[in-house]
Amino acid sequence: MRAPLAALVGLLGALLLGMWLGGHSTFLPEPLRDVVRSDDQQVVDDAVAKIKDDYYRKIPGDELSNEAIRGMVTGLDDRFSAYFDPKEYREYREQSDARFSGVGMNVQAVKRGLQITHVYDKSPAKSGGLRTGDVLTAADGVSLAGKTAEFGSARIKGESGTKVRLTYERGGKKRDVELTRAQVSVPVVASEIERRGGKKYAVIRLSTFSSGAHGEVAAAVRKAVEKEKVAGIVFDLRRNGGGLVDEARLIASAFIRDGKIVTTKGRAVPERVYRATGKPVAPDTPLVVLVDRGTASASEIVAGALQDTKRARIVGTRTFGKGVFQEVVELQNGGALDITVGQYFLPSGRNLGGKGTKTGSGLTPDVKAQDKASTPRVDEGVDAAVKALATTP
Repeated sequence: MRAPLAALVGLLGALLLGMWLGGHSTFLPEPLRDVVRSDDQQVVDDAVAKIKDDYYRKIPGDELSNEAIRGMVTGLDDRFSAYFDPKEYREYREQSDARFSGVGMNVQAVKRGLQITHVYDKSPAKSGGLRTGDVLTAADGVSLAGKTAEFGSARIKGESGTKVRLTYERGGKKRDVELTRAQVSVPVVASEIERRGGKKYAVIRLSTFSSGAHGEVAAAVRKAVEKEKVAGIVFDLRRNGGGLVDEARLIASAFIRDGKIVTTKGRAVPERVYRATGKPVAPDTPLVVLVDRGTASASEIVAGALQDTKRARIVGTRTFGKGVFQEVVELQNGGALDITVGQYFLPSGRNLGGKGTKTGSGLTPDVKAQDKASTPRVDEGVDAAVKALATTP
């Protein structure tokens, strides 16, 4: 019996190996690759070879490969997915390098380019006259149309003291501005006290879900509750484009005792449920979350979780609607794919981004409020949020 069993095991092993190699033909010697290569892959390889050999002018092989990959990603019709060729990927990674600086603004991807969602005070962008709502269409002559916010940021950022020329649209007209990059101090958490009707309310603003942000939020909340003895908290997530999902879970956990915060699902990634963790800092303090169209991704996870669990009401406008997440996959050529691999689902089971690749409906506020450009000294959003707190049962 052992001999037939061993033969059967060997046959199954050979079959599985053949199936694996059929999908990973690059591991085979060149003469054998065509034997196992799929028909679809063969067609692509044949087309690339034909263009490389017969096109009227010589096209470098790496350029053909880059454009082939870029074309596939473009064909996904996914505004959040992108291909970085080796040069672009180096620039993308340099964003986290301390030597590289920016111009002091937050952006979000739109079809025409990158829309500015916030311009920081005392920044090159502010000095250059850029405003919230302007759409950046090019950086140093490179089009930003159809590009991700990460791609655009990589083009705009650079070494402190160097210049960048930005093309932007405002009121249907295109304009150019040259800015000098600089180190811009952007506070992750800022808080202030609003006094209304003899009571104190804390307004705590979070600019991004960066590593360690939950600690700063917890400290601000603890100070407001224990030292200031506030009657309620306005958690301001306007113009916050998101960040780390685990930071979203930890920040929501400052207000929620237990239960789901968000669930992530994808075809190639295992389903994961993020639950509230640790002891909340302010589980009972009256709370509202202030949002706008710039509130996206991790910000929507927190706001949506607080809304779904009835822990807080949402005040403001409809949020951005980004219910998907991406993964950066490095390629052998030195480039990388930044592709959508899954979706976010809130405790109620709803997804913020429709079917994933297009802007979804986002979060609908419980109380509608919007700042007016004609009243720069008045923050109608904060006023509405504090009023909502004051009327909380």
